[in-house]
Amino acid sequence: MISKVFPGHSFYHAVHYVCKPEKKGEIIAVEGVRQHDYRLMAADFQTQHQLRPSKKKACFHGILSFYPGEHPDNATLATIAQQYLQGIGITNTQYVIVKHTDRAHVHLHIIANMVNYDSKSISDNWIALRGKKVAQQLTKAYNLIPATSKNLQKTNLEALTESEANKYKIYEAICNVLPGCRSLEELEQKLLRLGIQTQYKYKGQTTEKQGISFQIGKDCFKGSKVDRQFSLGNLQKTLDVQARQTKSEETKTQVYDDAQPLILRKRKFLPDESLNNSDEVVRVRGIDSSVHGIVNELLRPEERQESDVGEFEWQLRKRKKKRNSKKR
Repeated sequence: MISKVFPGHSFYHAVHYVCKPEKKGEIIAVEGVRQHDYRLMAADFQTQHQLRPSKKKACFHGILSFYPGEHPDNATLATIAQQYLQGIGITNTQYVIVKHTDRAHVHLHIIANMVNYDSKSISDNWIALRGKKVAQQLTKAYNLIPATSKNLQKTNLEALTESEANKYKIYEAICNVLPGCRSLEELEQKLLRLGIQTQYKYKGQTTEKQGISFQIGKDCFKGSKVDRQFSLGNLQKTLDVQARQTKSEETKTQVYDDAQPLILRKRKFLPDESLNNSDEVVRVRGIDSSVHGIVNELLRPEERQESDVGEFEWQLRKRKKKRNSKKR
């Protein structure tokens, strides 16, 4: 199960989206708002927000996405969503939970008021991170399939603001081009072809890079805000590893190519084998003729001279004859 939080929506925008007929939405739980008309629902949320108008971002909009093929019943889905809200500290307030089935996976939209019934503001510090941790806990508790990565295909871009949608486009673009890059410059060029500009933050008046940002249109995001793995430090680590791997592969290829002119064949060490046989010739391109001769000599099998063999057999016969004479 994946948790995603979209801050900054207006109540009207959020409830209008989740209640669209084409989204095949079904309200499975509601607290403190009317549910038969999205306009009245938005008005109820807004009325409570006025209890603390200084709270600028009063609309909480979260999504819980389940793995394709998982279909918990509505009661279970409602319980999971309510426990999710409690886990991230959104309690004693209005909310609506809507199930969408317009995609291959079931997902829940949760709209809640960050101004509670006591007119107090609900903290949204690190709420996205808290949401991910609570979602992981609920995934284990309900024996659901855990999420391993973001999937743009499973993200409702229509539910996002233009800025949020652009951030996801940057995420997808980097995921696609990063594996083929070996340096920041190469990454920068490939992203530019996709309409994404790369910007750097420098240390003081030096050329030392301290941070990286990506811009598409009028929206600019720090790399770490797009995804932790896209901070300058993490990107540089990934690129360094890929550069070393490429260099290693090129070295292996070069060694293989250099070894191709060297023709070595398995030899049978026969005493009467001719050393002038063409199969015994070792050719090394680019090596001086004198060195060429030394290499051939070193790789040449040792000759077994007939005289050496005869001397060895004579010594064996001599020792055998001596032993027989002692026995007598």
